[in-house]
Amino acid sequence: MHLTLRQLKVFESVARNLGYTRAAEELHLTQPAVSMQIKQLEDSVGLPLFEKMGKKIYLTEAGRELYGYSSSISRQLDEVDEIIESLKGLERGRLAISVASTANSFATRLLAAFSKDHPGVTVSLDVTNRRGLLNQLANNEADLVIMGRPPRELDLATEAFMDNPLVVIAPKGHPLGKERDIPLARLQEETFVVRELGSGTRNAMERFFTEQGIRLTTGMEMTSNEAIKQAVEAGLGLGIVSIHTLELEMETRRICVLDAENFPILRHWYVVHRRGKRLSPAAQAFKDYVLAEGDKIMPTLMTFGNPRIETSEVEK
Repeated sequence: MHLTLRQLKVFESVARNLGYTRAAEELHLTQPAVSMQIKQLEDSVGLPLFEKMGKKIYLTEAGRELYGYSSSISRQLDEVDEIIESLKGLERGRLAISVASTANSFATRLLAAFSKDHPGVTVSLDVTNRRGLLNQLANNEADLVIMGRPPRELDLATEAFMDNPLVVIAPKGHPLGKERDIPLARLQEETFVVRELGSGTRNAMERFFTEQGIRLTTGMEMTSNEAIKQAVEAGLGLGIVSIHTLELEMETRRICVLDAENFPILRHWYVVHRRGKRLSPAAQAFKDYVLAEGDKIMPTLMTFGNPRIETSEVEK
């Protein structure tokens, strides 16, 4: 059996995407070129690697076996690349960072400051939801991940570097905006615009209110914090978001943070990678930078006049 690294790379992309078109787009190839590489690989293996059912393709048993080995080979090649880069020091290198969409506002600032000190490092930033981050961690696809509460089921190295207060927001002029120490029971009378099931903010919100014995009325579900803020501004309900996403809205006074009982819900931001992962010099340098400077990136921006924003609590 004679295989080439190019064939394995094309095969891995088709297997991961379960589609020739998406693989072609990912690899910047034409679809016929992708099909040709797969055909040559199947001829070399002597077995079909994919089977088509309707409009969808699936891995055959041989395809699943080969996918496991090709993924392992790719990881080993990445490690070789990292080792070679480590011999060159920090004047060059690549850095693949994935962050939760909620963290995008400060993560870009961290990367911008880091890049000024390390101009030779090429940075790739992927902003995605919690499900996407968990998939990347499971597949060891990113050098480092910045996220909220890390999952316990994966063997991860995690370090907290900054508080992540979740606050209740309301549109400008909302009657609760002038009240202080709003009882949680009062919030039951309001409708909340919430994040999708599985998001870190949604999980934290549901845990908090369940522990408090409060049942909220939820309306629309949104897949991003930007959508939540726009819906709240439009008067569709109250929302719960990380205060790190509210800089522009608070400066322009389009949204207010409510002074609610037992708020903020204080969570933390973590820098995360697979335990035992060999970090490149660039990745290690960025991790060290985040741990040293992360909590200084927004030192006075996020109090907004609410005295409880700066309280310290243990994350639940």
